[in-house]
Amino acid sequence: MQLRYSFRLYPNGPQRSALARAFGCARVVYNDALRARETARAAGKAFLKTGDLSKLLITEAKKTKERAWLGDVSAVVLQQSLRDLDTAYRNFFDGLKGKRPRMGAPRFKSRKDTRQAVRFTANARWKITTGGDLSLPKVGDVRVKWSRNLPSVPSTVTVIKDAAGRYFASFVVETEPTTLPRTEPVIGIDLGLGHFAVLSDGTKTDSPRFLRRAEKKLKRAQQNLSRKTKGSNNRDKARVKVARAHAQVADARREFHHRLSTRIIRDNQAIAVEDLAVKGLARTRLAKSVHDAGWSAFVTMLEYKAARYGRTFIRIGRFEPTSQVCSACGVKDGPKPLHVRVWTCGACGAVLDRDINAAVNVARAAGLAVSACRAQVRPGFVPAQRIEAGTHRDGQTTVVGIPGL
Repeated sequence: MQLRYSFRLYPNGPQRSALARAFGCARVVYNDALRARETARAAGKAFLKTGDLSKLLITEAKKTKERAWLGDVSAVVLQQSLRDLDTAYRNFFDGLKGKRPRMGAPRFKSRKDTRQAVRFTANARWKITTGGDLSLPKVGDVRVKWSRNLPSVPSTVTVIKDAAGRYFASFVVETEPTTLPRTEPVIGIDLGLGHFAVLSDGTKTDSPRFLRRAEKKLKRAQQNLSRKTKGSNNRDKARVKVARAHAQVADARREFHHRLSTRIIRDNQAIAVEDLAVKGLARTRLAKSVHDAGWSAFVTMLEYKAARYGRTFIRIGRFEPTSQVCSACGVKDGPKPLHVRVWTCGACGAVLDRDINAAVNVARAAGLAVSACRAQVRPGFVPAQRIEAGTHRDGQTTVVGIPGL
């Protein structure tokens, strides 16, 4: 299976200028190719092939005065930009055919985009030096902060500059799955806003609410940005401060997701989650809290880590009535408002925690053998019928009842 590892880069001044040239040249080739294909489509001509575009927009363009500066960067970067355009068209056409979710047609790139990236393949002859630097053609040896060892020799490296002005090296690595020792527990997970994740064994993980906690800082940074004159250097500095504040929130959320998903995968043999309608919830008044939770990213981490470590991962349909069914007796008790966190089953009298009950039902809907007793379900105090619980003695008129079960 293929994995992606990202590491922070620290280029110096000349290296940043060289990367800026690479970003700009790749963007120009991408836009030229997109313009050529759209012009051909408008004229009713055939779809231009990548080989023809490469010869026209790279090989021949370097010989002209207007595009001679394309020779200042690695040719592999320009070729990969054309591959990216092919991927964008393929995804667009597959969406029209129903092979994948629909997405828009390819659009022109701007130098003001928040994310700039170039990709180097093995043909570019990049390498990791003995000193631990990343040697890139026509850029130089860039310092890397290694947080772990790569499991194998990477096939490609993508250099990324984000909105906060940070540089990253993203490696694609081919690795073999590592099977963890088999364990007995199987769980269902109910994702929410009050508690980020509630497991069927009763474990609850509070929602960190990283965005909510950083709102005051983000508000001040955004207000400071709005006061700056458009086009000024001070506005660019303020924009970077806003981007860095948002990046800190995103990094903290990603770290939380990684730690929690790793722990769940390590401790459980099978994991079941519900397929949530995140796009629909993001259109409600809870949109900010839904985006702050990041359920989709967390579930994606669970899925690929389960495949990597030999665990079973199951998604159940979003229309399963997990919050309406009693996990003790299986009777459907109907929908309940969100403010109802604890409810009593009308059939068996069990007192149910809404979230834990839903987590147990998620596991059962996935076919996992989860016992309801692990869901902290306790029977309620139901008065017994006197005619059944009483003991009659000769001449006694009162009946002794059992107050509760």
